[in-house]
Amino acid sequence: MDKEVFHGTTILAVRHKDNVVVAGDGQVTLGTIVTKHKARKVRRIYNNKIIVGFAGATADALTLSEKLEQKLERYNGSLTRACVELAREWRTDKYLRRLEAMMIAVDRQNTYLLSGNGDVIEPDEGVISIGSGSTAAQSAAVALLENTDLESRQIVEKAMKIAADLCIYTNHYIAVEEFN
Repeated sequence: MDKEVFHGTTILAVRHKDNVVVAGDGQVTLGTIVTKHKARKVRRIYNNKIIVGFAGATADALTLSEKLEQKLERYNGSLTRACVELAREWRTDKYLRRLEAMMIAVDRQNTYLLSGNGDVIEPDEGVISIGSGSTAAQSAAVALLENTDLESRQIVEKAMKIAADLCIYTNHYIAVEEFN
């Protein structure tokens, strides 16, 4: 018998017009059942100076959040250094390697996607996403950036709505955090 697996989410980060916005939907799915509608997958850490968003297993995501905060403490709030060190540890540590999650982390200057493969990716155009609805959300955000004069928050909200309309693992309950 196959083990039921929690599925999907959509996290989107957009850096535009001197601010950054990170949003995540609230749906948690176990197999073919939606088990929660208002999960909070985007939050602030490190004295509200860093915004993180997670896709993947909840316990794994919380473990990564705690590890990132420890790295931020160790490296005096340097998000770049903390992300690189977390990715290195995540890839090489026997326990952390098994974590099934991805993370987006932003501060006022930087945006990064982190994965268990050791990736620390900074987007070229200020837009990055993770999760099951990420392709739809990122595509919509890029199209809105290139073809409208909307503010960052409006772009993120519209792009997340499009992702929720298309992806069965993404809902319309959207949590948003931003730095202006």
